[in-house]
Amino acid sequence: MKSLYRNLTIFILMLTASGLALAIRPTHLIAEAGQKVDLASMIPQKFGDWSVDEKMVYQQVSPDLQAALDKIYTQVLTRTYVNSQGYRIMLTIPYGADQSDALSAHDPEGCYPAQGFQIMSKRQEMLKTSAGEVPVRRMEASSGSRHEPVTYWFTVGNTPVNNDWARKKAQMRYTLRGEIPDGLLVRVSSIDSDTMQAYKAQGNFIDAMLRALPDESRKRVAGL
Repeated sequence: MKSLYRNLTIFILMLTASGLALAIRPTHLIAEAGQKVDLASMIPQKFGDWSVDEKMVYQQVSPDLQAALDKIYTQVLTRTYVNSQGYRIMLTIPYGADQSDALSAHDPEGCYPAQGFQIMSKRQEMLKTSAGEVPVRRMEASSGSRHEPVTYWFTVGNTPVNNDWARKKAQMRYTLRGEIPDGLLVRVSSIDSDTMQAYKAQGNFIDAMLRALPDESRKRVAGL
């Protein structure tokens, strides 16, 4: 009898949990409301002392990898910028119209090791810019003689986050409203053996980029 009662209780709890999950399942894509995102036109090709390096040729990815990326991201912007001193910054911004938990943006801390890099260090911090503070992650990746410091952050809707817990909380806020947030990953990196020099250049680059963006685009890119 006790076993029957326990099994019945578990069954009822499972049904209740399933009902709650269905009740709060988001159905409205916020990407379908308002102005559509066009990364190529949103991010200027020149701002401050930085301009797109037209000499850079980007390697095409394999069809299998491209198909996998297409399932996650609606758009991917990849550019290399150079300043008057010849210092180069690589900017990558993948955008996804659906940033629910199932299709959340890939974390560079997982992507870089998958490409043969070793993560030398990582930390979270608040990056001060003239437009406000942005929660970022800083990461040093190394592969052979290539040393690549990276600065990046995610957005869930218009909320910038730099850790998984903050991203989950932001996703849940949209879920409780029945909405599916869009979002993006802003990744800035440079090949530089001097990590502090790299982070300083990346900070200057991000500040110049955010200052150059219209208010609505800046809110979309960094929540500012």
